[in-house]
Amino acid sequence: MRKTDQAFRYLIAALTALGLLGMTPVVSGKQPNILLVMADDMGWTDIGSFGSEIDTPNLDALAQQGVKFTDFHVSVSCSPTRSMLLSGTDNHLAGLGNMGEMLTPEQQGKPGYEGYLNDRVVSLAEVLRDGGYHTYMAGKWHLGHEPENFPHARGFDKSFSMLFGGASYWSDMFGMMAVHEEVAEYVQDDKRLKELPGDFHATRNYTDFLIDSISENRGDGKPFFAYLAFTAPHDPMHVPQPWLGKYRGNYDAGYEVLKARRSAAARQKGLIPDKAPMPQRYHPELYEWVTAWDSLSEEQQAIEARGMEVYAGMVDNMDYHFGRVVRFLKYIGEYDNTIVIFLSDNGPNPWYSEDYPGNRGSKWFAQFDNSIDNIGHPMSHYAYGMGWGSASAGPLDLFKMTVAEGGIRSPMLIAGPGIEAGRQVDAFSYVWDVMPTILDLAGVAHPDKYQGKPVERMRGKSLQGVLTGSKRLVYDADEFVGGEMQNGKWMRQGDFKAVSVAPPYGTGTWHLYNLAEDPGETHDLAKKHPDTLKKLQTAWDNYADDVGVVLTGQ
Repeated sequence: MRKTDQAFRYLIAALTALGLLGMTPVVSGKQPNILLVMADDMGWTDIGSFGSEIDTPNLDALAQQGVKFTDFHVSVSCSPTRSMLLSGTDNHLAGLGNMGEMLTPEQQGKPGYEGYLNDRVVSLAEVLRDGGYHTYMAGKWHLGHEPENFPHARGFDKSFSMLFGGASYWSDMFGMMAVHEEVAEYVQDDKRLKELPGDFHATRNYTDFLIDSISENRGDGKPFFAYLAFTAPHDPMHVPQPWLGKYRGNYDAGYEVLKARRSAAARQKGLIPDKAPMPQRYHPELYEWVTAWDSLSEEQQAIEARGMEVYAGMVDNMDYHFGRVVRFLKYIGEYDNTIVIFLSDNGPNPWYSEDYPGNRGSKWFAQFDNSIDNIGHPMSHYAYGMGWGSASAGPLDLFKMTVAEGGIRSPMLIAGPGIEAGRQVDAFSYVWDVMPTILDLAGVAHPDKYQGKPVERMRGKSLQGVLTGSKRLVYDADEFVGGEMQNGKWMRQGDFKAVSVAPPYGTGTWHLYNLAEDPGETHDLAKKHPDTLKKLQTAWDNYADDVGVVLTGQ
């Protein structure tokens, strides 16, 4: 880096810290540290501040210390969301127009469908590293499998990562699927790992690595960006004691009861309007796979309940380890100068483990023991299914892999210096807003070029105004924001959302909802407001042309 460029960056940072570029100065006058924490496949109501019965005291404290976002959105699945998080732009531009493992023949080889974070974008870690930050990452990557795509190659000074979409939490290194992912891949910096420590548990070890990385450079005067990408509570459901047994008996009433309780709690907490209608669990074309709880045998109910008990333990365990990071930062005197951001990558998973490609009936999957007494232990491979997935979404409809609100609305919490505590923001925001927000708070500019090549501009907006309370909205009432994944389409303008949920969970028909009144997407307004729907459909077509969406089977 040229000295003049470095001096310019320091000047921008100094002016920002002084509030001369529209920023709120941090308390210490230094650039803030950034702790970015992502949960995996976690439902909108899975933490206490969003209506959960699961113990999440550390995340609930974060909500009280900062700002809670109730209308924050992501993509329908893991890697598309992560590509937007770390690039500030649309996933179809960043290389993850679809997950790499699910690319169709029509998409393969097309721009934006590389299956990894491409070089059309500069990553958040690259920008912050060049802006004077230490950069650390621990956890799930899912943005490329080759050395040139490892976290270390995309801007993280230190990293310990699992490259796949999911894997065993234990040292056995089992992957998710009998097709191409039987053994998970792990890397530390630029080296692939052949084995894991014998006492490995993913949630704990990722946390340990992040704490150790921050400790190593403590006191050198540079701020840090730490990305803690938990795999929890993504299946397979694995958690040690005491969390494994903590929720025994808590879910014996079934998933319909839990969904109703979570919905009532969300209403009581002011996350949804008092009169907001709740989605019906039984849509003939959507929930044909979910058996009514009372129609299950006692044995089936016991297995189903056990899955949710272990899932709850995983969320609780994740909160505990997040709390360890907070306590460590307080101990070293850095917490008061750290921006903390928490979110999930998408909604709750509707699948059982047998539903993953190649698993059902395979010799590979047959080696696992999913008996009721082994769920959560090593050599189990269990996911909790659509009934509990719907319940985890609470008052929202559907789940992961769909563009319904249950699939793409995520809890988000942000706290730290210069951010007003104890506030709730109901304005629409999107995952691509996270990177511009972080750069804004850090006083670091996004480059037009990186390593001599032009890079995509960030399409997201800084949330700084709503964080400080100086603004009520992130997007003006006439602005359009939308997305697509696996033929599912959505477009927002103000409170209105046009949405087409693709088969098998929908019919591919366009619907229109007013989410301010109906977050559960229960009353289709398409016939009442045809002009509004047409306007949003046209906006979606323009978006698809702009970013290069490649639909499949059409």
